[in-house]
Amino acid sequence: MAETYAVVKSGGKQYRVAKGDSLLVDRLPEKEGEKVSLAAVMFRDKEVVADAASLEKVKVEATVAEHLRGPKIRVFKYKAKKGYRRRAGHRSELTRLEVTDLKMLTRKAAAPKAEAAEPKAEAATKAEPTKPKPAAKKPAAKKPAAKKPAAKKPAAKKPAARKPARKPTTRKKTDGS
Repeated sequence: MAETYAVVKSGGKQYRVAKGDSLLVDRLPEKEGEKVSLAAVMFRDKEVVADAASLEKVKVEATVAEHLRGPKIRVFKYKAKKGYRRRAGHRSELTRLEVTDLKMLTRKAAAPKAEAAEPKAEAATKAEPTKPKPAAKKPAAKKPAAKKPAAKKPAAKKPAARKPARKPTTRKKTDGS
């Protein structure tokens, strides 16, 4: 028999998982010990399943083992001969998941049948004659609240007017005599 595994997605990333595997994903909102259902992208048992209709039948469950922080990543920006140096760093918030269940269901979960509820409702209506219900009174329409006058905004300051450019003067040429 071939190894059973699935490719699941969580937080925009895809992971290959098998039953009993442990994986680190981006932080999930669930508390420790809670069960999480992961969306399958591909499943392999005896054959490979990758179409959307069949993937709805794939069940991948995991439990939240712990919340932790990843290693510190240091970032250093530097430009030579410019005196520019910047140092920063961060630690990723992570969640460790333990895969507990990985299987292909034989069929989709059945939706609750509406047909079974109809005969019971019909039997109840046959036993008691129907009475017309009195019309419910509508509450009086509420008047809209009076609008408050808007606060005046201070007038924006206009930039000082520029003086027109000085016209060049024309000099009369005079004879030296």
